[in-house]
Amino acid sequence: MSNANADSLVASHDPNHPANLICELCRLFYNNGWVTGTGGGISIRKGDHIFIAPSGVQKERMLPDNMFVMDLETKEYLRVPKSLKPSACTPLFLAAYTNRNAGACIHTHSQNAVLISLLYDKVFTIANIEQIKALPKLTEPGYLGFFDTLTIPIIENTAHEEDLKDSLEQAINDYPATTAVLVRRHGIYVWGETVWKAKVYNEAIDYLLELAVKMRQLGVPPDGAIGSERNTRVV
Repeated sequence: MSNANADSLVASHDPNHPANLICELCRLFYNNGWVTGTGGGISIRKGDHIFIAPSGVQKERMLPDNMFVMDLETKEYLRVPKSLKPSACTPLFLAAYTNRNAGACIHTHSQNAVLISLLYDKVFTIANIEQIKALPKLTEPGYLGFFDTLTIPIIENTAHEEDLKDSLEQAINDYPATTAVLVRRHGIYVWGETVWKAKVYNEAIDYLLELAVKMRQLGVPPDGAIGSERNTRVV
């Protein structure tokens, strides 16, 4: 593909074009405090094309011209921006696309995700909270209900992000109902059928993670039965 044709993949006045959306969402996540410096990442799928934010670019300054574009079937880059490196998250994004047929995958370094990973062992669970209803069941149609328990697996971090691929894929296989995987002392990966659903799932999960941290501080078990908080002694 010529340089001109490759550049046309990311040039669009449509605000919903993946290259433009990635920039918009990176700024949003930066403002939310979920990505700082050049950490974190996002990828959006459009047909067989995968749009990926690069490594080493500050999220609030991301531009469409910075985007990598990959062919999902061949795993070959159709566009490589000059002087930029592919995101180390790329193998993890591909795992969500190939194992879950995702439409987008978000990776943040949210402090809520990091803190939760320090408080739980293999899985994080929370139940009987209204915001759970924003998450899909996945193994059957519909969304989780108020009385359901949300379960998110936790995997161990590695020195190099790309080395997380095998353990993330294992977690995806072991927990077919999950739409996210926590990485201990690192952050979280969240995916969805579309970029907008991935955004909603990420927002809902981060809310629940923050709530769970605060509940633990008060001695209230996040996955406890309704009424269990009445046994909590507030000092």
